[in-house]
Amino acid sequence: MGSASSMLTQYDIEEVQEHCNHLFTQQEIVSLYGRFCQLDRNAKGFISADEFLSVPEFAMNPLSHRLLKMVDGLNFKDFVAFLSAFSSKATVPQKVEIIFKVYDSDSNGKVAFNDLIDVLRDMTGSFMTDKQREEVLSQLLHETGYTKESCLLLDDFIKILSHQGMKMEVEIPVE
Repeated sequence: MGSASSMLTQYDIEEVQEHCNHLFTQQEIVSLYGRFCQLDRNAKGFISADEFLSVPEFAMNPLSHRLLKMVDGLNFKDFVAFLSAFSSKATVPQKVEIIFKVYDSDSNGKVAFNDLIDVLRDMTGSFMTDKQREEVLSQLLHETGYTKESCLLLDDFIKILSHQGMKMEVEIPVE
């Protein structure tokens, strides 16, 4: 699995399955490997930020600059592990952990009110004013027992988002 142009062995597939907690089938892993190789244009064995930005859906995502910090330089195993949070078999806490990392831009393990505002600003652009963003977030925090002064930890995010009925999945086309 060293270079992206090599073929996956059965051992490689099983190793990747183990690394992603068996959230993908062997067929899905083979399909993901094909996509990984397409993205890894220079066959370096990892995907750069520029290569991720070549995917139109990724480049158009208003949070792409935040996601790039998480995906830049991923090798195949870590690429699959990252995508595993989007598997239909992933648990809500596994999905929320990815969301938490998007909000926790300084990687300090905490999300403050300003972090929430920054992400909401990225997502809404000029469609909302800063005052509207503050009102919406203050209300959401209040409804879940937090305040603007609260620093949210991963467990807090899991508590808040577990009740939202999240659907955060991608289909992996199997060839």
